Amino acid sequence: MSIVNLIFENNDFIACDKPAGVLSVPDRHKSDRPCLGLELQKQKGIQIFPVHRLDFEVSGLILFAKNSRGHKASQDWFAKKLLQKKYKALTLKQDFSHWPENVKAAREKIDLTAGAEFLWQMKIMRGKRRSFESAHGDHSETKAIYVGEREQYYEWDMYPITGRSHQLRLELSRHGFPIVGDELYGSKIKLDNAAWPFGGIALRAVEITFNKQICQEFDFPVVLSATYIK
Repeated sequence: MSIVNLIFENNDFIACDKPAGVLSVPDRHKSDRPCLGLELQKQKGIQIFPVHRLDFEVSGLILFAKNSRGHKASQDWFAKKLLQKKYKALTLKQDFSHWPENVKAAREKIDLTAGAEFLWQMKIMRGKRRSFESAHGDHSETKAIYVGEREQYYEWDMYPITGRSHQLRLELSRHGFPIVGDELYGSKIKLDNAAWPFGGIALRAVEITFNKQICQEFDFPVVLSATYIK
């Protein structure tokens, strides 16, 4: 079964629905794990450039440039806020038992109501396996919206305003809501495949919204979407 699930393609870009358990680009350890970027290059017969990346455990919408023109133009889209990415996440109720008392975390009690919106900020440092909060890290900003309950889970819409490594995973975890299945950031339960049919952890990139400038220059629709649970 192919790992390439095309969502959109034009002269300069390709958008795919990346499966969980697949690398976006080759890792530095040269492992034999499947890699979407390499498979795209093989199928298209051209060099492919990543516009952004998704973690190995995360599924959903990812964008690649097909040429140096597209790659060069896209490098500052995120920093200049010319596009917005949206993710869906599932968690359980708030619980800080996965955080040792001597480790910094935002432990304030959050009373959730459907539609509640939060703007979370911190400084993130990337370690060997995971990211952590550090005064010496890079500024991170995330908008989180609590959607409501889905079966036994809590559903979130997550919007990374900055693009730090593991940003969404760390933010939800440090606020007491580790993403279901994300053992690296404190989840203690396994995913229910019926409730989350995408595999990996319960975090999925579902939308990219482009501003008018990008749409006009590169013939994008305003919104690209990957499938999600009805």
